[in-house]
Amino acid sequence: MPLPPETRSADTGVIHDIGYRGYTGPRLGRTYATRALFTQSLRAAYGLGRSGKSKVLPMLVLGVITVPALIFVAVSVVMKRDELPVEYAGYLSIFSLVISVFLASQAPVLLSRDLRYQTVPLYFSRPITRTDYVRAKFGAMVCAQLLLMASPLLVLYIGALLAGMDFGHNTAHFLYGLVAAVLYALVPTSVAVVIAAATPRRGFGVAAIMGYLAVSAALGAAAVGISNRSTTGSDAPQWMSLISPTDLVESLVNELFGLGDGFDRRHAPGGLGLAVFALVAVAMVVGSYRLLLRRYRNV
Repeated sequence: MPLPPETRSADTGVIHDIGYRGYTGPRLGRTYATRALFTQSLRAAYGLGRSGKSKVLPMLVLGVITVPALIFVAVSVVMKRDELPVEYAGYLSIFSLVISVFLASQAPVLLSRDLRYQTVPLYFSRPITRTDYVRAKFGAMVCAQLLLMASPLLVLYIGALLAGMDFGHNTAHFLYGLVAAVLYALVPTSVAVVIAAATPRRGFGVAAIMGYLAVSAALGAAAVGISNRSTTGSDAPQWMSLISPTDLVESLVNELFGLGDGFDRRHAPGGLGLAVFALVAVAMVVGSYRLLLRRYRNV
């Protein structure tokens, strides 16, 4: 006689209480997220929070642009000079190539890497918007540039005051230098971040930014230099500075504050030139920002 089939009870699930609790605290919202992205991007521009090799170039550039300021102050003290051997705004013009290297190398760090590793949609999955993202990245790069340029200016200013040089003269020219630093941090940077956002390849971004800044500056310098040697008393060659963001800022600052000397002095040609140069600078910044917003509209 066959045995009846073995009957088994159906498997039943078991709910285990692992102590998970939903988050009931305050939501920090868009403002906090945007501020956190700005802070993280600013730190990344100097390699902070990243690998050791990522810190080499930013810190090297910071040293290259700051150490000569210490040397200028030391020489002035030893020689008992009444003023510094270089103007504050002129110091930034001297090291414009070094500043451009920092900009070209770090702008893709802030923008191209997010595109390459496709992390941009992750930002937009949170309360942060595309406008918040652009504002945080743009502001971080501008502030990184401003910190880079303000450091040597502070060294020159503090050194001049400690050496007993004229307080009023140095304070006024220090403020001129800060205005120049703000313009350098806005105008060339606005163009650079648009280029960096156009490609997910960091190397391409670095080459494109450096190529544009270097070539435009070289063309402007060559045009002004050649024309100044062949044209006497004419400001017409100065209009060539409009093709280069760095030369544009230098010309604008020199004309605005009456700085610079010599036949190769860059300046906006007269009151009309000052107005045109200022409008072009504003157009570069506003236009680049709008292009950046459009770039991330479809990401």
